Amino acid sequence: MKVLQVAAEVYPLVKTGGLADVVGALPQALAGAGAEVRLLLPGLPAILHGLDGLAEVCTIGPLFGAGRVRLLRGRMDGVQAAYVVDAPYLYERPGNPYLGPDGREWPDNLQRFALLGWVAAHLAAGELDPDWKPAVLHAHDWHAAMSCAYLAARPVRDVATVFTVHNLAFHGLFDPEDFFLLGLPARFMAPAALEFHGQFSFIKAGLKFATRVTTVSPTYAREIRTPEFGSGLDGVVRVRGDDVSGILNGVDPQVWNPATDAELAARYDAGDLSGKARCKAALQQALGLLPEADAPLFGVVSRLTAQKGLDLVLEALPDLLAQGAQVAVQGSGDPALEGAFRQAMVQHPGRVAVRLGYDEAFAHRLIAGSDAILVPSRFEPCGLTQLYGLRYGTVPVVRRVGGLADTVVDCSEDTLARGAATGFAFGPATADALGRALQRAVLAYRQPAVWQQLVHNGMAQNFSWEPVAQQYMALYRQAISAL
Repeated sequence: MKVLQVAAEVYPLVKTGGLADVVGALPQALAGAGAEVRLLLPGLPAILHGLDGLAEVCTIGPLFGAGRVRLLRGRMDGVQAAYVVDAPYLYERPGNPYLGPDGREWPDNLQRFALLGWVAAHLAAGELDPDWKPAVLHAHDWHAAMSCAYLAARPVRDVATVFTVHNLAFHGLFDPEDFFLLGLPARFMAPAALEFHGQFSFIKAGLKFATRVTTVSPTYAREIRTPEFGSGLDGVVRVRGDDVSGILNGVDPQVWNPATDAELAARYDAGDLSGKARCKAALQQALGLLPEADAPLFGVVSRLTAQKGLDLVLEALPDLLAQGAQVAVQGSGDPALEGAFRQAMVQHPGRVAVRLGYDEAFAHRLIAGSDAILVPSRFEPCGLTQLYGLRYGTVPVVRRVGGLADTVVDCSEDTLARGAATGFAFGPATADALGRALQRAVLAYRQPAVWQQLVHNGMAQNFSWEPVAQQYMALYRQAISAL
């Protein structure tokens, strides 16, 4: 089965979040399941420089404001081939795929990601590379969603489309006056198509026109059918019925493995955790935390936003520190939250450490060196940080939503007795509820036998990509049969 995966980022070339990790790992797992997988990516500088053997497939010509657009094909580790949309006018810029260095969205994101979708659709239709045509086009998040609309506008009868929602909160919304830039028939600017409360939405293109829609966890697939989590699109999701399902993300064991991770101060595994203690000491030294081996160290690796519940962490912080804990934070985001965490570090020297920005290597060291990892999200489509924590023997403290609910088993007398407990989960998105979960975590930490059981239970979990790939292969077959 030939599958075209379309996304705006891919690890290790360009990463702003978990999407890149998924796009970096899923194609390899699908290949292992028998698929012939190729990627389509925008021609961002890091992608053009990171691929080997780039060669021109075809010249497309002026499109979406770019005077020169080409389709290139190259190679990257673990992927059979990667196509790149080479349009320097739209992609050759600093910043990340979506924002400039000033943190603001690029004003021409409509054209930048419409082009990605347009090329994906025409490539899937067999019009750009005569030597390769996929049976399935798999688009990831709003940046690639327009591929489903462009295929629907034709329509192409022999290509199934799968659209994966990584975060429904990000719609890709644009001004209706710019709809003409898409080159779509006027009927697509309607509530039954792309129109959304007077604007038009890229993510709605995937939700409306894909043959099948997935989310990155089963619980999130159920949640987005409700007004609380549906971001105004719950009605659209409900109408799709059984066409919407959830497949839990996996973890790449080649990248996240404490027994082989070269970034760590010491390597370790479930049979010998002595290296984890050395990782903790190294982390405390690197961040200026007090060298207290017995202090429970809670880590945060996250975007600093209200969605991630980081304001709840700030509210719960005084009580947590009063219990003798330490807190280490890496992330960036809301300037107010960044400032509040910096202030907390000033107020609690040696007990709170904050490292603003994102550093992939240091994220490995922080997760390995922490005793527990905090993921108190208000909503969380899947969450990968808690999965990394489980692999590294770092006990998750999470809110019971989305993929967090699917992957972390709350510690109780019953779950401990059954050998199922892997972390601590709480319900309401309040500082009090988080505080009670943190208190339970500290109490468990003070009981070495209980804590060691949690650590070992977590490290025994299997969140590999192989079973995930099999689920996607079954979904692809369903989508093809639905044509």
